[in-house]
Amino acid sequence: MGRSSDVPALRRGLALLRLLAAKAEPMTASAVARELQLPRSTTYHLLSELVAAGFVTHLPEQRRYGLGVAAFEVGSAYLRHNPLEELARPLLRALTERIGLTAHLGVLHGAETLYLLREQPRWPLGLVTEVGVRLPAHLPASGRAILAHLPAAQVRALFPHARSFVLRTGRGPTDLPRLRRLLSEERRRGWAGEDGYVTPGFASVAAPVVNPDGRPIAAISVTFRHECDGDGECGRRWPELAAEVRASAAELTARVGG
Repeated sequence: MGRSSDVPALRRGLALLRLLAAKAEPMTASAVARELQLPRSTTYHLLSELVAAGFVTHLPEQRRYGLGVAAFEVGSAYLRHNPLEELARPLLRALTERIGLTAHLGVLHGAETLYLLREQPRWPLGLVTEVGVRLPAHLPASGRAILAHLPAAQVRALFPHARSFVLRTGRGPTDLPRLRRLLSEERRRGWAGEDGYVTPGFASVAAPVVNPDGRPIAAISVTFRHECDGDGECGRRWPELAAEVRASAAELTARVGG
């Protein structure tokens, strides 16, 4: 067993690795000390230990530090183990059992939504959202639940011109200003929804899953049959379904440390 005095050092070392991972370029030791509010002597000691272990690389000509090969190896192992899918599977299964609807786990892949998991009720619906299917991210609720929590510049980079806004059913945002208004509304509300944007006669609601830095990494969604008949009941159940989806997304967020 390690000494209790080792725990603060471990926390500082992990904070240092997260800081380097969040930066686009290597950092000087003084910049690391300033951002983490650590004494310079402590910072140099942590960097030396991490360099020795291979998690940090020292660039002597630049007097800067960046992530090392060991950090890459850990990240690669994370991807191989697919922990997000393993953590999400029982939550999607429980969600489907509670509400009797098809549930999905989706992630952003460029400007598309990629579906990683699908759990279906006993009598499934005929949907295009199979595992491995990719859809334009501005159309499904799962895609917009993620987009709504990205920086505006990143959304603009993903949808740089009018040709980026492909439609499947003739419904959905057709330019960046309309998408931004929709994302702003869904961000305030806490969940995204779409009605017939992907498949006529079907709708979906979704909520984001975030990582420890607060960045969206995935979305949980449910899909259901829906055609508005104009009787005043249209969409009335959506907030109820969204609350169930948000609860599952919040639990997955907690499981990944978000």
